Amino acid sequence: MNWKRKLGLFLLLVVLLVISSLLFQEGSDRIGLYDSHFYYYYQNFRLFLLGFIPISIGDALYILGGAMLLVTLVKWVKYLIRFRKYKWQLLASMLRLVSIVLFVYLIFIWGWGANYYKPGLSKGWNLEDTLWSHSVNKKIRYRKDSAALVAFDSLLVARLNDYAPHFKSLPFKEINIRAIRFYRTYTDSRVKQYGLGIKPTYFGYFMERVGVEGYYNPFTGEGQIDTHLPGFTMPFLLCHEMAHQAGIAAENDANLLAYALCSITSDSTFRYSGYLNMWLYVHRRVYHRDTIVANAIEARLNRLTAAHIDTLEQLSRKYNNEAAEYSTELYDDYLKMHNQQQGIKSYGNVVGAAWQLELRRRKVVDSEIRIP
Repeated sequence: MNWKRKLGLFLLLVVLLVISSLLFQEGSDRIGLYDSHFYYYYQNFRLFLLGFIPISIGDALYILGGAMLLVTLVKWVKYLIRFRKYKWQLLASMLRLVSIVLFVYLIFIWGWGANYYKPGLSKGWNLEDTLWSHSVNKKIRYRKDSAALVAFDSLLVARLNDYAPHFKSLPFKEINIRAIRFYRTYTDSRVKQYGLGIKPTYFGYFMERVGVEGYYNPFTGEGQIDTHLPGFTMPFLLCHEMAHQAGIAAENDANLLAYALCSITSDSTFRYSGYLNMWLYVHRRVYHRDTIVANAIEARLNRLTAAHIDTLEQLSRKYNNEAAEYSTELYDDYLKMHNQQQGIKSYGNVVGAAWQLELRRRKVVDSEIRIP
């Protein structure tokens, strides 16, 4: 065994990771250079190569990686049983695995992870960045925010009632085609030519049971979704995953872009999905502040939307288990580790910026959605 080579590779990877972390720290101008000179070209290139393949290459890589890890663990058990004979082989195997993990993480940072340190989308759009927290320290601001939340809740209910009669559940392939077309029509995304597209996942059965609807693979640039999801949630979800492909990493920003896109189209199904998904975030906050007001607003919903909400509640109860809780905690830690201080709660932090967007659109509706 060439220990010098193994240790040298390990130290080189550590140094490269440290340098990368320093390059892409929050607020650095180098994030913009990463976007314009690397990420967008890289995303277009890998989806140009992989996009036409109907199956998820990213899922296949995860399965292969899991199999290799399992083989390695079995090998370690053998080495531990006969430790005296295989102690150096065990040490070498551990060092090799650590080096592989460092290398994969380096690919993750350069392939997409650096996007976590970009300025927020609401800042790029000059929207007021308020999280509408539950703090009552500033009573005037609290009352003002509560009134805005109720107004937004009522607005979304009115929009849902308008578009519910025109909603039509579409197959996954059609939603994917339309979402790509809407990105090309309504945004200035620099990956809209080749870098967009969502695929069915191999892991749909398991994702349902751990409360995951879809995910973006930072290694292949593919977006994956559980195609067994209700049709009324998928348009918004596909636009959310495509936002990640467009270089938007933060979950609240991906939700904001998905909402902005769904609600600017002339497609009733996409608009309905966008309003429904945003209403779930808004109404939850209203409910936490004033249950009576929240129930009164919800009572105005049309029958179709009420049935859709009932479907979501049934699915939530069905898959409310320890595995889902563990998955949520794990992803919460992942987000916090990558500059998302609110963790899993950051999904709902889209509410304030979305309301500001609605207020702006009362005056003027942009003909094109800019993605900074």
